[in-house]
Amino acid sequence: MRVGIIQSCYIPWRGYFDFIDNVDLFMIFDDIQYPQGRSWRNRNQVKTRHGLKWLTVPVSHGAARLTIDQVEISQGVKAWQDSHRGLLRDALAQAPHFAEAMALWEHGVEGQEARLSRLNVRLIRAICAYLDISTPIVLSSDYAATGEKTARLIALLNQVGAKTYVSGPAAKDYLDLALFRENGIRLEYKSYRYESYPQLWGEFVGNVTVLDLIANVGPNSRRYLKSLEPNEVAVP
Repeated sequence: MRVGIIQSCYIPWRGYFDFIDNVDLFMIFDDIQYPQGRSWRNRNQVKTRHGLKWLTVPVSHGAARLTIDQVEISQGVKAWQDSHRGLLRDALAQAPHFAEAMALWEHGVEGQEARLSRLNVRLIRAICAYLDISTPIVLSSDYAATGEKTARLIALLNQVGAKTYVSGPAAKDYLDLALFRENGIRLEYKSYRYESYPQLWGEFVGNVTVLDLIANVGPNSRRYLKSLEPNEVAVP
């Protein structure tokens, strides 16, 4: 079984969904420490007529001392949903499938989730359903895995019976390949190289929320979802 484990993001880019579609089981790594500083966990970019703009979900003070699944959305910042709604409309209203993209986002925020991870997971599942991605999605917090870095990943992979682990390429800097060999688990690094799609506002920009793809090409989104290059095999 092919398994991928990465942290959740707020309305992620298309590569995130290609990653989910590339595995048999997708695990959201939600019981590790919330990163300090700026993070994709609570924000993403949208392309507007005035360039790239950030959509940021405000989180409560002290988030960096918590695990991701414990981080709460700040109740002290009013109407962040209204701000995001307005920015998405300004960016994508002229796209042919804008209504479909906005319906997915509205479904996510209408749940009034108090915690960031739950909001992200709700949005990710809704977008997967639209993209016809049927990969089961589970949470690492539902498993009793211990250890640090690679050892903890191996513990999670062994619990779910993984034979292949698909990782983001950024993990090359810290994964212990010997542990994968010792446990008989194949390791692949996900490839992210994609075909451009019709997009508003000038020169194409690919590293934006997947809502941009959906708004612009709608039901044809899967055509632009697959990487043009195979994954890199690090441990056969």
